[in-house]
Amino acid sequence: MTITITAFERSPDGGQGMARDMRVRWALEEVGQPYGVRLLSFKAMKEPAHLALHPFGQIPTYQEGDLALFESGAIVFHIAERHAGLLPDDANARARAITWMFAALNTVEPPIVDREVAEYLEDETCYEQRLPFIDERIRKRLGELSGRLGNADWLDGAFSAGDLLMVTVLRRLEGSGILEEYPNLSAYVARGKARPAYKRAFVAQLAVFTAAPTA
Repeated sequence: MTITITAFERSPDGGQGMARDMRVRWALEEVGQPYGVRLLSFKAMKEPAHLALHPFGQIPTYQEGDLALFESGAIVFHIAERHAGLLPDDANARARAITWMFAALNTVEPPIVDREVAEYLEDETCYEQRLPFIDERIRKRLGELSGRLGNADWLDGAFSAGDLLMVTVLRRLEGSGILEEYPNLSAYVARGKARPAYKRAFVAQLAVFTAAPTA
């Protein structure tokens, strides 16, 4: 059965790998599974056909036969469970990798996304007032994560779905100057981006943007 995912017809990030279909593309590349992509406009994302797949009208979604999934973390978890390469065989190591998946999305990502939302949606005065408090929350999490990672290449032994999600979360800070304050985390993100599967996924997502007509 062919796997089909959905993605932005024209990504707001300019095809730089920040849109959450990147996580799914990367996971599929890591496990060697071919997939198709259905591109959606912002209008189409709110229409009944897509809302039947994703009740919140977002991307990505995942379809394989009669299975339809939404939420990037859940999709990556499904891929990791179905195919070797993203979760360890040892039961305890597997459980720890899954824990890191949740940590990336539930603990590390929220203040980072809050920063993005404040930048784009709040007026300049409000943004400038809130930014120091948001950045303090981010630095607290990064400090804790940096301490745990130490000099290791990955969060818990071999590369796993936990690292895949954590790298995509941390990438959202690129250009802010915050990530660079933690050299081991910067190096960690660079290792993730150097993986051949990541590079293939990035090129595929960028190709969508560069091929899209200018709005």
